Amino acid sequence: MDGKHMQIGEVAARTELSLRTIRHYEEAGLVVPSARSQGGFRLYTEGDVARLMVIRRMKPLGFTLDRMRELLAATDRLDGHAGTGPPEGEEREELLESLRGFEEAARRRTADLRTQLARAEEFAITLRERIERLERTERAEPIKRGRTGEESESGPDPELTAPA
Repeated sequence: MDGKHMQIGEVAARTELSLRTIRHYEEAGLVVPSARSQGGFRLYTEGDVARLMVIRRMKPLGFTLDRMRELLAATDRLDGHAGTGPPEGEEREELLESLRGFEEAARRRTADLRTQLARAEEFAITLRERIERLERTERAEPIKRGRTGEESESGPDPELTAPA
């Protein structure tokens, strides 16, 4: 390997995506290996890794494969990767407006996720507090029973049952 191309295993390690997921994105037309080795192995470039990272970041925000494809097509076009150079004029403005829409959707979804995370953290704290309260009560029970004259697990409290 000349350092320019990576096999799918290295790409999977760098992107933290499974081989199966990368192949799925290839089948869906979201990423295409830049080359193939003589043995037919997929070969990827830094640009392919960057593209997979965009996809990976969109996934938890709930973007569909179609929406991912739209965003990637717009960024490819804006970056001049469509073979005709970067767009100008009205086409450029339309593509930028599309990107602004994606940015707004990502911002809204991120806010929703922050709210969900805050609720999940509150729930975890509530459970932790309940467990701690129950454990304190459990530790205090034998002491409390001993003071009231009731039998504890070790029998009656000799101090409370001794003749006066």
